[in-house]
Amino acid sequence: MRAGGRVHSAFAPETGMEFRLDQACEVLERTPRVVRTMLSDLDESWTHRNYGDATWSPFDIVGHLIAGERVDWMARTRIILESGPSRPFDPFDRMAMYEESRGKSLPELLDTFESLRGRNLVELRAMHLGPEQLALPGTHPDLGPVTLEQLLATWVVHDLNHIAQIAKAMAFQYRERVGPWIAYLPILPR
Repeated sequence: MRAGGRVHSAFAPETGMEFRLDQACEVLERTPRVVRTMLSDLDESWTHRNYGDATWSPFDIVGHLIAGERVDWMARTRIILESGPSRPFDPFDRMAMYEESRGKSLPELLDTFESLRGRNLVELRAMHLGPEQLALPGTHPDLGPVTLEQLLATWVVHDLNHIAQIAKAMAFQYRERVGPWIAYLPILPR
């Protein structure tokens, strides 16, 4: 339905969705396939270039996603379930991928990400987390008090953020080629 040029939805964007673990897993299980589809068999000019100073290439992003699978999401889930807020999460090195990905190919990274994510989702589903567990508190080293639900919701949004970041890095490579259409492409800097 359109009114005043705007599309209206039955879902209120102001409130968003309620968190449901099964819906979160729908996104989490697809991310490795989406990333693989976006990046497999592309020339390195697409996969190894970033979009400016202090930004990441798609290759870097896959390495970062792997680091999260190894030491972030499920490790922090276990900390909340075992220790609650009394044990803060270990700090996460957001730049670990630069060293860990060195000398590896993109296909290797894609395989590693898919394998780690698959194992993590098997473990997550086996926990049979209910509302009581999702409400359990934890302590982030920088952000302070968080809940397990917030951690798991962030995992989903983190995936979506990095899929968008991959697209942005790729789009940036044609920024000088789109001509006046740049006015219609908010993914590109003006």
